[in-house]
Amino acid sequence: MVVNFKVFKKSSPNGKVTLYLGKRDFVDHISGVEPIDGVITVDPEYLQGRKVFGQVVCSFRYGREQDEVMGLNFQKDLFLASEQIYPPPEKVDRNNSRLQERLLKKLGHHGVPFAFNLPASAPASVTLQPGSDDEGEPCGVQYYVKVFVGETETDRSHRRSSVAMGIRKVQYAPSKQGRQPCTLVRKDFMMSPGEMELEVTLDKQLYHHGEKIAVNICIRNNSNKVVKKIKAMVQQGVDVVLFQNGQYRSSIASVETQEGCPIQPGSCLQKVLYLTPCLASNKDRRGIALDGQIKREDTNLASSTLLASPDQRDAFGIVVSYSVKVKLFLGALGGELTAELPFVLMHPKPSKVRLVHADSQADVECFRQDTIDCADADFTPQG
Repeated sequence: MVVNFKVFKKSSPNGKVTLYLGKRDFVDHISGVEPIDGVITVDPEYLQGRKVFGQVVCSFRYGREQDEVMGLNFQKDLFLASEQIYPPPEKVDRNNSRLQERLLKKLGHHGVPFAFNLPASAPASVTLQPGSDDEGEPCGVQYYVKVFVGETETDRSHRRSSVAMGIRKVQYAPSKQGRQPCTLVRKDFMMSPGEMELEVTLDKQLYHHGEKIAVNICIRNNSNKVVKKIKAMVQQGVDVVLFQNGQYRSSIASVETQEGCPIQPGSCLQKVLYLTPCLASNKDRRGIALDGQIKREDTNLASSTLLASPDQRDAFGIVVSYSVKVKLFLGALGGELTAELPFVLMHPKPSKVRLVHADSQADVECFRQDTIDCADADFTPQG
């Protein structure tokens, strides 16, 4: 029999404290966030009366590391959870998860379970893509679980007896599609009769990463102007909530066509344009929002940020949104006619992996072989 589940393992430099996590992606369900549960093993002889504390830290970098001079720091570390793990606090009634029960059975009496809860308003893991000449850590929001040895939880931790493992707070696409996006805009002209109509419709509201977006365009020219060119683009909106003027947009996919043009007065045109937003066509573009970046693992464009209400935006978060924008070019005197439709771009919720429990010594060896050992400061993808 084979044990078909894996865990992430990381030890302190002196080997006295080891951290085990069953996963590194914790899902935000809008109403709440999955608890961060795991197990640590400690060497009681090394502690000599000291304690082991655990923390969940949200690291928000809002400026380039290479611009930090004369003590100026563009990074804020927020401690979202902190508690004593060992010795276990008395009178704490905690139900261990299935993964913790299996780990405790395999690791023996030195294993100690723990669990942390993140606030529902905690920001999602997002990384802003650095430029080719940028150095140091990229801007964005990152999370990590830290375990260290000390007298109190405010003690300065020593590297040799502490463990820090990176995690991500993620959101997955809802199971149901929303209302089909559609808009109709009109433009009239001074000293000119009639008006120009532009109707834009998307085939659905929710798209998964890598999907092609079909943009249905219907143009009715009831004016005496001429449509010379049509352009459609996907725009990524990034709102760095900490700054009052921290909103900006980037075009991440576009298509331009003159097919069917010029559209003369009294004519109509119905056309479908296709757009595929992807990271491959936006490499090395500074400021593009990506999903929380993991070392040694490919990433993608950031998913749309879902909020229960606009007022729940965390001050240290980055809100990402997407929209399709269509422009009609009417010449130097006619100007432009623009329509815009928001949509949602996310990953589908992954299927659950069944956990199998076994009791034989052979299964213990399989468990040890399947345990992933995480290198310092690196994320290791789950196999």
